[in-house]
Amino acid sequence: EKFPGNLTLAFELIQKTRYGENPHQEGAVYKAIPVKNGATIVNCKRLQGKELSYNNILDADCAIDCVKEFNEPSAVIVKHATPCGIASAQTVVEAWRDAYETDTYSPFGGVVAFNREVDLELATALSKFFLEVIVAPSFGKDALEMLSKKEKLRLLELPNLSTIKQRDEVVYRSVGGGILVQDKDICEILPDTWKVVTRKKPSKEDLGSMVFAVKCVRHVRSNAVVFVKGTKTVAIGGGQTSRVDASWIAAHKGGEKIKDSIMASDAFFPFRDAVDVAAKAGVKAIVQPGGSIRDQEAIDAANEYGIAMVFTGQRYFRH
Repeated sequence: EKFPGNLTLAFELIQKTRYGENPHQEGAVYKAIPVKNGATIVNCKRLQGKELSYNNILDADCAIDCVKEFNEPSAVIVKHATPCGIASAQTVVEAWRDAYETDTYSPFGGVVAFNREVDLELATALSKFFLEVIVAPSFGKDALEMLSKKEKLRLLELPNLSTIKQRDEVVYRSVGGGILVQDKDICEILPDTWKVVTRKKPSKEDLGSMVFAVKCVRHVRSNAVVFVKGTKTVAIGGGQTSRVDASWIAAHKGGEKIKDSIMASDAFFPFRDAVDVAAKAGVKAIVQPGGSIRDQEAIDAANEYGIAMVFTGQRYFRH
């Protein structure tokens, strides 16, 4: 039974962290009994570096969760439990470079996850940057030798990361005096069910980028907006209390890179202002859930600017 009248959970202590989220807090890590999905942070094998901190674990968990969205060679960079760069490419080293170019400031001291082996070429590229943690299905012998020069860098091996996809499960979150329980947000993205609501129609290539964008935005803290080109993010705005602020921050950070990009939003536009921001930045298409009482205002704005807009019918809040 998913939501029984009485709920008993079992966990095993696997590590006491140096401290919690901050130095004045104590912390520890427990492993669920049993772990249903093998591709998880608690099942990683540490190949190098000291034990993970409380925050390392939060960030690595986010990165692992996100990179499992993609079949192609992919890289996800995370800082403070939200992605700051995501990309898929023909090779994993290309994916790293594209993800890094999203925001060249935020990856400093961050966590990166890959769904392919880290080889010498990728290790050489990574060795130029300060990262806290690298997660991958495997590391080549030459890559390990290269990265061993960075003694403080944690290397985590998760062999089934590239093969085991998301599975049905429930997730728990503590609140004062209790816990919240819900299904994990792993609903399938079905572009065939999407609705084009503007006069301008997105191209087949644009629709492919929209699928990628939706996979990305569902992992960014709400309110969330991402701008993508092809299968790489060019700007991310998240964790904002208004959608227009998330849009403006992403557009400001992306600058000229935003021109001719695809914009994705994790929830509907309550006003047309986010469309105005997108148009000023040079966006060519927008994908969003729809469902606002002011949807028509957003549609009218998109039509004014000649922007294609698609409604998915699915919201992706992440708190």
